Amino acid sequence: MAKGFMKFAKGMGIGLAVGCVTGVIANQYVHSGKEGMKKTVGKALKNMSELAEELGEMF
Repeated sequence: MAKGFMKFAKGMGIGLAVGCVTGVIANQYVHSGKEGMKKTVGKALKNMSELAEELGEMF
C-alpha cells in the first residue's frame, strides 16, 4: 500500500509542476510580448527541473 501511495504522490507532484509551468507560460504569453516570454519560459523550465530533482531525491 505504501508503494501505491508513493507512486500516486510522485505522479501528483509532477502533474502539479507541469500545470504550474503551463499556467505561468500562458499567463506571460497573454500579458506580455515575446521577449519577456522567452525569459519566463527559461525560468519556469529551470524551476521545473529543480522540482523534479527534489522529487526524485524524496522517493
